[in-house]
Amino acid sequence: MTSLPHSAPEGTPAIGTSVSADDFKRAFRGHPGGIAVITAYGENGPVALTASSVSSVSADPPLLIFSVSALSSATPTIIAADTIVVHLLDADDISLARAGATSGLDRFADTTTWSRLSTGEPVYHGVRAWLRCKVVSRMDAGGSTVIAAQALQVDVERDLEPGESGAALVYHNRAWHRLGEHSRLDD
Repeated sequence: MTSLPHSAPEGTPAIGTSVSADDFKRAFRGHPGGIAVITAYGENGPVALTASSVSSVSADPPLLIFSVSALSSATPTIIAADTIVVHLLDADDISLARAGATSGLDRFADTTTWSRLSTGEPVYHGVRAWLRCKVVSRMDAGGSTVIAAQALQVDVERDLEPGESGAALVYHNRAWHRLGEHSRLDD
């Protein structure tokens, strides 16, 4: 049997070339992401950052992944941490999402909004859900680090029944959005 050489369609970049950063960002602006705040405790105290890259990977074992940008001041502490807390947010948590995304803000100034778990990690009170996780893998990826973590503990403050719309908080096209019954497409 003779195989034909595989060739890329005309106009397709050769392997090793990339689209521009602006084109890549333009493509992903239309791809919404759920919002989370990642916290850790390090030598200089607690850190937090907002992420739209959190994804579940496996239910058994319970694994999730997320990425952190090298540009964030919280990144070195999160990368060095053995354990972190991933706060999964909904629209009621918009102020925390904004705080985690704002440079130069002391995200822990109001000591009534957070505490340390008995294991030491900072946790925000009243969020939809949080997971205390053990970091199991780190991978450098361009200007970011992808972190895989195993959930060790979970607290769900505002649970959703299967099929219930809730008030999910997503980031889409450089803006915060609330998903709810009004955005549901199926019956």
